Amino acid sequence: MDSSRREVLLPQNAPKPLGPYSHGVRTGRWVFCSGTIGNDPATGKLVPGGVEAETRQALTNLGNTLRAGGTSLANVIKTTVFLTDLGQFAVMNAAYATFFVTDPPARSTIQVAALPGGAAVEIEAVAIVPEAHGD
Repeated sequence: MDSSRREVLLPQNAPKPLGPYSHGVRTGRWVFCSGTIGNDPATGKLVPGGVEAETRQALTNLGNTLRAGGTSLANVIKTTVFLTDLGQFAVMNAAYATFFVTDPPARSTIQVAALPGGAAVEIEAVAIVPEAHGD
């Protein structure tokens, strides 16, 4: 891909965006993913089960967006996690750790007053596209 172009990523296996934004954008070897909540792609509704289930679904959704951009969770450089209750940090962290077993990306975690759709967790990511899939 020409590094001066941008490709909007709207994967088929992701929930419909809740507003005027794209799931992700690829430019050159970089993929920037919007904040993603734990919505089930089939129903568009938040998965039941609280922070643990939402974290798993949000990361699954991010993985689908990253694949649409030619990369994967293994190539994530940085994530930002938004939680409505930092008291749930350990629960989120345990679920998150199962997706990034070795060499996890840099991460910030921030408590926020509220998230779209009543979600308890939202995660955004920046990843690099491997050379083999690059320009």
